[in-house]
Formats: sequence, structure tokens, C-alpha cells
Amino acid sequence: MADPRGFLKVRQRELPANRPVPVRIMDWQEVHAHRAQTPEESATLNRQSGRCMDCGVPFCHMGCPLGNLIPEWNDLTWRDQWADASDRLHATNNFPEFTGRLCPAPCETACVLGINQEPVTIKNIEVHIAEEAFERGLLEPQPPQWLTGSTVAVIGSGPAGLAVAQQLTRVGHTVAVYERADKIGGLMRYGIPEFKMEKWVIDRRLAQMEAEGTRFYPSTTVGVDITGAELRAQYDAVVVATGSTIPRDLPVPGRQLDGVLQAMEYLVPANRVALGEEVEGQVVATGKHVVVIGGGDTGADCLGTALRQGATSVTQLEIMPRPSDGRPAHQPWPTYPMLYRVSSAHEEGGERRYAVSTTEMVGDDEGRIAALRLVEVALVDGRFTPVEGSEFEIPAQLVLLAMGFVGAETDLLSQLGLDTTPRGSAVRTRDFATAQDGVFVTGDAGRGQSLIVWAIAEGRATAAAVDAYLTGSTALPAPVHAEQLSLQV
Repeated sequence: MADPRGFLKVRQRELPANRPVPVRIMDWQEVHAHRAQTPEESATLNRQSGRCMDCGVPFCHMGCPLGNLIPEWNDLTWRDQWADASDRLHATNNFPEFTGRLCPAPCETACVLGINQEPVTIKNIEVHIAEEAFERGLLEPQPPQWLTGSTVAVIGSGPAGLAVAQQLTRVGHTVAVYERADKIGGLMRYGIPEFKMEKWVIDRRLAQMEAEGTRFYPSTTVGVDITGAELRAQYDAVVVATGSTIPRDLPVPGRQLDGVLQAMEYLVPANRVALGEEVEGQVVATGKHVVVIGGGDTGADCLGTALRQGATSVTQLEIMPRPSDGRPAHQPWPTYPMLYRVSSAHEEGGERRYAVSTTEMVGDDEGRIAALRLVEVALVDGRFTPVEGSEFEIPAQLVLLAMGFVGAETDLLSQLGLDTTPRGSAVRTRDFATAQDGVFVTGDAGRGQSLIVWAIAEGRATAAAVDAYLTGSTALPAPVHAEQLSLQV
């Protein structure tokens, strides 16, 4: 245990201050400081890690899909034992610098201290350990001592695909990662704005993986540049980690108008420009009334991006009622509650409107979006029912659809002979295998749209399954499979 009386002496959460809003919306740099820079920030980190109670039953383990050893690295952080803290952190998580920036931290809502206090700042401690480890040169490549002679192709370079690749490389398999984009990283590369995670963070970890022996093939579309059948013939195992990339659409009158885009049609070019690339035909929010339909993280990414581009106004719409500020009675500890959360993008401006539904997109004489017609809705017997007389209209010169994703792209799955579920995910067994011998599915491609922490957890578990398939047994650690956990996010 860290400080035996820490949770009694320090009862509130303390987090490093974000960069000031007027400053940060003028650039694309990260909003948060992820490593203590001053003695006071170090003292704050020490106090927060000291609040961990080393519970007899640490429910944070259960809240985290990776089963992170949170009390252990909290204690080691409190003691300034950074090498050991990094070892315990990386024992269950290949990429804590990713999750420490992007995960919504279900571990914190399961923290036992959260029963009657504010939970430990687990996510901030996690990313600080990772950054401290890099700064101190503690994260050397771990190449295998010998090669098994087996080969594995991983299709997709998001967090699930990278986790599979690193785990299998380290036990001696020859692993090739195929990515259709021009750079490795999947959705993290071009779907996540710089202000949430700068891309040198990805490149730093990829350098480690390359030094370990993982081979990367960007700008390669499996199914076009190389077929699924060719992959199966060339490799001993194939892992599909393509994610859930088909966006949910909104079939209302006016959907075809110019200026109505899926979120990724807007975010990807914007992120490329923020990285210094030239993009032809980019749609920008400058001087426009922007409406984002969808209240999740992708919607918040659109909001923050539009504000940095100089939008006149940004309104984020959500069909669900406004969540409560505190934990609802029907979502008791340690479940992950639906709360009213304020992201860094929401701090920067814009308006959020809840319990509204779009009935029509209105265009101007030239076929461009000009306004949205909306109606307030109420949940009646589980259905969204329009409230009579509540119709209204708001101006919109750019509408961004950020309503999530509905499944994996089917062309590649068909080439590999894989079936899909009614929800659009690839059919697989509990050990991530498919009906095709040697073909496995991991991450959102099989699970459906989910969190980065689930992607890494599934990637690690899939690596263990592939290793067992190739060698007959495995010593690779694997998190408990999603179906065996009672807490799912």
C-alpha cells in the first residue's frame, strides 16, 4: 500500500491544469500536460497515487478490460520507483501512452474509493508513468531470442492490430502488418485530432516495434493490392483487425445536400492539414454555422476541430436526454455510469442540445445545406416520440454526422470467407478464431464499435490464441475475454 492514510488526508482529485482555452484553440497541440513539469505537479501526482487504498478486492481491475495492476503501479509511483512502475504497467498494457490519453477510464468509475469520495486519478497516473519511462530510457525494444519460423499477417494497424503484432513478434513469430492508409496507426493516426494525441506519440512506439522485428506495409489495401486468398497462402495465420468503420447514416430529407458529411470525411482531411499535409477539396468550418449530430467522443472531436478552424458557431445535437451530473440509481457502483461529461473540446465553446431529433435538412437554391429542422423528443415506452409543437429550425452551413459505426467493411471479410453477424461484425468464436482455419478476428471488427482499451485487450488475447494455434501452447498473458466479464463498456 502507498500512503496508509492517503485516502483520509487527501479526499479530492487533483489533475494538472489544461493549457488555457484562448491559447490552445489557436494551435493543434495537445490540451493536456502528461508529465509533471514542476515540483508542485510532482507533489500532486504523489498525493493522488498515495490515495490508492490497495483494496482487498481492487474493483479497478474489474473495471479495466486489460486487468491493469493499478494498485501496484500506484504504490510504485508514490515511491518514485519508475522502472518498477513501468514494468507493472506494461505487464498488462502494450500502449499505456495511448490509453492514458484516449481511454474514458472505466477503471476510475470502479475505484472502491469512488463509493463515497472522488476516485483516484488512475488515468493521469498511467500516462505519467508511460511518459516518465520513455523520458528515462526505460522502454528498450524486446526482440525475440529466437524465431519460431511461423508467419502472421495482421490486417489493420489500429490499437488491436498493433497489440497482436507486438505480442506475437516478441515470442518469435514473423509478423507483417498491412495498412491501407499511407501511415501506420489506424484510426489513431488520422481519426484522432492532434489536440487529443499528437502523432509523434504513435511514431515513438512504432519505432520500438520495428526494432523488435515487426514489419509494416502501409499504403497496402488488402483485397485490392493483395487478396485475402494470397495472404492465407503466404502466411501461417491471418488476423483481421480492420475495425468497425461503416458509419451510421441519417436518412432524412436533404441528406444529399452539399455540406453534409460523415465525421471521418471531415476529421481525416482536417487532421492531415494539421500535420502539415496538403489536402485537395478540404471542407472547413471557417465562418460557418456548424452542427454536429451525435453526442459522443467523435462529435466532441468535430467540435474542437471546427472551433480551431474558426467556425461562427458549433452546436452538438444528441437524441438522448441530458445525462445526470451524478451516478444514477440504476447504474450503481462499480458499473460505468452514463454521466454528463465535459471534454476538453466542450470547455472551448459550442452548445450542446439534448433530446432533439433531425426531421429535415434544408438547402439553399444552389443545393447546399442551409438549416436543420428539428423536433424535441421524449422517451415513451422505449421509443423516441416527437413532442407536439416543439419543432424548430437552426442555421447550418456544415453538418457533421457523428453517430457511431455499424460494422466492419464486408468486401475483405467476403474474400476471406467470413460471415457477419446481424450487427455487421465478423463471426468468430470465443478464442477469436473463425470458420476459416488460421484466420482470426480481433478488436472492433469482431466486437463492434468500442473503446481503445477493449481493442488492446482483445489484441493481447488474440495474440495468445494465435500463438497457441501455431505452437500448440502459449505463455503469452491474455486478459479475460469480454464475455467472461460482467462489466462491459
